[in-house]
Amino acid sequence: MKRTFKTVVMSLLMIGFIVGIMTPIHAEESINEKLGVPIVVYGDNLTDEQKEKTRELLDVTNPEMVDEYNVTGQDLANYINGNPNARMFSSAKITMEEEGEGLTVNIVTPENITEVTNEMYSNALLTAGVENATVEVVSPVKVSGHSALTGIYKAYDVQGEELDKARMELANEELGVATDLAEDAGVDKDKVSELLTEIKKSIAEQNPASIEEIEQIITEKLNELEISLSEEDRQRLIDLFEKMRELDIDFDKVKSQLDDIASKVQDKIEDIINDEGFWKKVGNFFNDFFQLIKEFFTGLFN
Repeated sequence: MKRTFKTVVMSLLMIGFIVGIMTPIHAEESINEKLGVPIVVYGDNLTDEQKEKTRELLDVTNPEMVDEYNVTGQDLANYINGNPNARMFSSAKITMEEEGEGLTVNIVTPENITEVTNEMYSNALLTAGVENATVEVVSPVKVSGHSALTGIYKAYDVQGEELDKARMELANEELGVATDLAEDAGVDKDKVSELLTEIKKSIAEQNPASIEEIEQIITEKLNELEISLSEEDRQRLIDLFEKMRELDIDFDKVKSQLDDIASKVQDKIEDIINDEGFWKKVGNFFNDFFQLIKEFFTGLFN
């Protein structure tokens, strides 16, 4: 009985240890008087319980430290000519960053955002003109994730930073093409994001002057990445990037932001690899874990 009790206690301690390793330490909150407080936009169809859960997921512990808004189906219609009767659940937290910091997107609940990835959001937001911000996306229920863009657009609008409507609509179209290629054409989501990123970088480098040159870039990237598309899907890509070219988007700036995103991902990987303290904790955890297993089985057979 004593040994069983000891096993239970040690199990609880180990769970606490794991939580201790994985839980970040939060610094005391303070208001950034230059950039303002973070903006949180909640899907309008969330219940009170779901909204409270969303606050927890977005680490909103003090409502006075953020500006809070709801995003509605009417907002969807206003910003991107969407369905005003749409049900909105995706929510987002936007923290403005200093010039040159670039764009960072994090899906807090990837298990509930079923179609859109971090990279897809990043590509679409850069198309819309969003930069130098940290964006966190969350949903307490399973959704495709498309409506989160509208919440982000509203966050900029209420802060007086007007985004071009044509670019917002194009960004929404880009997200639709990306998710369709992944869901319907069967292309891996990461491959889709890589394809969009590489096309944008090539446009920045080559500055195509015609739709034929856009088509040539797309064909080259499809071949390089060994992606096979139907003629219809291929044409959708051509039409999408021709619209971007006609909007005269600064692809040099987009390329710079995309390079920053890739660099941040690499830096995070290297930080984890080089963090001796982290690996020591992991090693100690497994040492203690295997010792627990040994004592457990020793107690069973003695």
